[in-house]
Amino acid sequence: MAKSVINVDGMSCEHCVKAITNAVSALPGVSDVAVDLKAKTVTVEHAPELSLEKIKFEIEEQGYDIIS
Repeated sequence: MAKSVINVDGMSCEHCVKAITNAVSALPGVSDVAVDLKAKTVTVEHAPELSLEKIKFEIEEQGYDIIS
């Protein structure tokens, strides 16, 4: 499993946590999603063949911004 930490802006509440967790968890190959509101990060454990770009796309589709 690969582990990716993504910096995300715009998260502020439990609704944000649920939206991101549900969207990213639905991707094939994702085994765990942890959202940290204070640190503004989303940590994803996933199969190596699942691209980081696809994960970021799903987060952006929920209305959040990826911080480079």
